[in-house]
Amino acid sequence: MSAATVISVAVAAPLSRHFDYALDDSNVPAVGARVLVPFGSSTRVGFVVSYRTDPSPPTRTLKPIIEIIDETPLFDDGLRRLLEFAADYYQHPLGEVMQAALPSRLRKRLEAPVDPVNFVLTDSANAIRTHLAANAARQYRVVDALEAAGGGGLNSAELRQTAGECGNALKRLESLGLIRSLSADESTNTITTTPGPTLNPHQLSAVERIISNQGRYECFLLEGVTGSGKTEVYLECARRVIANQRQVLVLVPEIALTPQLISRFRERLGVPVSVLHSGLADGARQRAWLAAKNGLGPIVLGTRSAVFAALPRAGLIVIDEEHDPSFKQQDGFRYNARDIAIKRASMENIPIVLGSATPSLESYYNARRGRYTGVALPQRAGSALMPALHLIDSGQWPLSDGLTRPLIDAIERCLKRGEQSLIFINRRGFAPVTICGHCGWQGKCSRCDAFLTLHQQNAMLRCHHCGSTCPAPTKCPDCGDSDLFLAGVGTQRVEAALARLFPEARVLRIDRDSSAARGALESHLEQIRLRQVDIVVGTQILSKGHDFPGITLVGVLNSDQALYSVDFRAAERLFQSITQVAGRAGRASDPGRVLVQTAFADHPLMRALTRHDYAALAETELELRRKTMLPPFGYLALLRAESINANAAVEFLKTAADIGHTIDIDEDRAAVTIMDPVPAPMERRAGRTRAQLMIQSTRRAPLRIFLSHLVSALEAHRSARSVRWSVDVDPIDLY
Repeated sequence: MSAATVISVAVAAPLSRHFDYALDDSNVPAVGARVLVPFGSSTRVGFVVSYRTDPSPPTRTLKPIIEIIDETPLFDDGLRRLLEFAADYYQHPLGEVMQAALPSRLRKRLEAPVDPVNFVLTDSANAIRTHLAANAARQYRVVDALEAAGGGGLNSAELRQTAGECGNALKRLESLGLIRSLSADESTNTITTTPGPTLNPHQLSAVERIISNQGRYECFLLEGVTGSGKTEVYLECARRVIANQRQVLVLVPEIALTPQLISRFRERLGVPVSVLHSGLADGARQRAWLAAKNGLGPIVLGTRSAVFAALPRAGLIVIDEEHDPSFKQQDGFRYNARDIAIKRASMENIPIVLGSATPSLESYYNARRGRYTGVALPQRAGSALMPALHLIDSGQWPLSDGLTRPLIDAIERCLKRGEQSLIFINRRGFAPVTICGHCGWQGKCSRCDAFLTLHQQNAMLRCHHCGSTCPAPTKCPDCGDSDLFLAGVGTQRVEAALARLFPEARVLRIDRDSSAARGALESHLEQIRLRQVDIVVGTQILSKGHDFPGITLVGVLNSDQALYSVDFRAAERLFQSITQVAGRAGRASDPGRVLVQTAFADHPLMRALTRHDYAALAETELELRRKTMLPPFGYLALLRAESINANAAVEFLKTAADIGHTIDIDEDRAAVTIMDPVPAPMERRAGRTRAQLMIQSTRRAPLRIFLSHLVSALEAHRSARSVRWSVDVDPIDLY
């Protein structure tokens, strides 16, 4: 090749453009390969986008690439095209998109292989725990870590990083035959399988419809009531797909859901499961990603980022709880994993299954108009019945620490029958507001437009938005009066009230605070399943996918707050949240009961809840959105800006709006509407003033073209350097 050969590289930098480098004749990297390049005063890993031969030497001296890292690209052509689509659709630099698709070690340079000997469990984690002494804390941590890692296991270094110093625990577990060492060439060996239950006619019909589409794209919306056995449908579909030597990608919304699914897939299908989520040790994540890339991972199971796993033999994609907002990345590269997965299935020409008891309105609408294929599981699996849902009018029953007398009585009856109860309140801490009864002082965050929540266990006031803390006052900071009272209710306050009301009961609180330690959440969930707990107080961590056969009563507190929200998705999310947590009740032979405390017992949403009638709510909400051209009838993008300067964010967005009004995209310009810049609903957060500009369109294509012009213009504008700004395409909230 001539001296005028130029290589175009996507570098992980907040700029949408690619960067040109010189290339000599000795070696030509493949498109998609990683290269080490000079970038400013440093060096960075970039990704080859293209190369060209110019007819004449460039007018400027180009720096040469320093090193070609990959002989074979980490991204095959299909995955590379998917990443290019994602970068274009979400208006994010391709280099950062490619970097986000890789495990952290591969974002830098391919390191030397880690210790090739891994440890794996010889049985299910639940069965192994029954052999451990109650005080064998390190052995429990090792078992928890290996369960989370899946079939590939962890080596000793990764176990130390995850579970702490555990050499003696490893020796003890291995001597008992509870774990074994697994060499690298054993990674594809089969595992003993456990037969599953016989599928009912609805489940069998769903499997046959999905599997009949092997080898071609179709998007199935598997709408099954809670407890209807959607996971059994996933398992049977996966079994048939891997029997044809194809790979299956399964996405779940929360890391907490992965351990139980790993066990079920491994035990049922007898194959290794490659696990990908942010809670894994770096080496384990790299190995799982490479195993999938090399075709050694028949099942790839993970959270949001696993949608970018390399799958050379992709055969099926499953999105569990497809409605869940956790599938949307909320900072940096703001992609929606569900939507990316649908695009990937289309590009790979394979079927995809979206599973939910309460589908997102976008998916519900797409199924109704025939773009997706609807598949129903209308009844619970086995002999279990749908729980009866009743409303408690909190206007007629006074609240005591957030609890009404009918709910307290129902908990007492459960305790007498030896059954478990779950009390759901989606608010952490003890009390959300501290107020002075004398002068009216309120505990507010100095950095955010938010109240400080009291966390009573350590007597601290904490901001749940920026993390700021301060000691809880014993006297009013303004007037010195000691007449401070606590307004509102959080999980800690409910936990304390229940412990006081039922001193003999075993009460367990599960929220982000109580489950922060590694392995704590898994341990808590196991306590519930083993019926070592009588009453559980929890947040939305408990509402998704968990199977607790002993829980027969679910109480829902503070259910009305979403009815006051300005978010157009509030009603949809409230119904989904309550339906999900209600689904934890009565999943075995004992009937379930759900009590929802509300001051709006006559509200149409609450009435639809008592009938388990999501379709009624969906039709009402769709009509409202049709009138306002909100999704799924219109398409949105938010241009967000923030600055320590009080006025800079709004001024930048005014400039952006002015630029937007000058953009000409031919006749499609009328399809795009630019709103006025406004302060964000929470204007101050973490010491920065925030504002946003909404852009609305009747069609996707004009919005994408408009945004590409706008982003290019803003990157070149000097005012863009005075603020932090980002584009959020298809935002799931307006905050």
